[in-house]
Amino acid sequence: MTQPTALRHTLTIDGRRLSYLDHGPATARPLLALHGHLSEGSSFDDLAVALGPDWRVIAPDQRGHGDSDRADDYGREGYVSDLITLLDHLGTGPVVALGHSLGGINALHLAATRPAAVAALVNTDAPVDLPHQDPGPLAFLAGFPYTAPTREELTAACGPVGPMVGPLLRPLPDGDGWRLPFHPQDTLDSERQVHGDHWAQWLASDCPALVVNGRTSQALPAEQAAAMASLRPRTSLVTLETDHFVQLQDPKGFARAVRDFLATL
Repeated sequence: MTQPTALRHTLTIDGRRLSYLDHGPATARPLLALHGHLSEGSSFDDLAVALGPDWRVIAPDQRGHGDSDRADDYGREGYVSDLITLLDHLGTGPVVALGHSLGGINALHLAATRPAAVAALVNTDAPVDLPHQDPGPLAFLAGFPYTAPTREELTAACGPVGPMVGPLLRPLPDGDGWRLPFHPQDTLDSERQVHGDHWAQWLASDCPALVVNGRTSQALPAEQAAAMASLRPRTSLVTLETDHFVQLQDPKGFARAVRDFLATL
């Protein structure tokens, strides 16, 4: 299988940098891949390889993540506005909007806000009914430092999450230390605003859709995943033997499910 070329680009939006990976070729059908919290666009590198040259996978580091700048707001309007600006800039035409967790919720809001921009949806373990929790599931981030003098020190300060975020740490611009690929407080603010009822937006679009659910997911109960598929026309459901982090725990099964769905479009 030929690995697509991944180029990193930067788009400036209101003075803020939005970084994104573009897995070519530019003539291929476009797929917008949106990561979840604690992650970034590179989490879809394996999927881009699996989809090969037929699909152009565009994977932004959403605001406040990876190489993209922090933002003043982490509500749906801000996230979706970034995506619309990116798609308009690239001139892709309608895309398949695929998202995991936070990214899945942003994708369905994009489809509801700009239906002509979304040809199909792939919801990867993103609930449409996420009750408010206090403390939320990411409350452990409150004790994380954003920076540290050494990579090892910052990785250790993240405890059990260290092995996951360690490879994603960034050097500070002045070379004097390292930072996380997300700001802990920004992530807590983003998580708080993603909670709520997204049913209306999920049902607002009628493009083909796929729901990929982890059988032991901590975020999307099987009953809700089944309801998401049954209540929305042209929507199918695939369940994989994973928890919430579907594409990390079963990258081959995830890629197979996505490829099979894309073949129907």
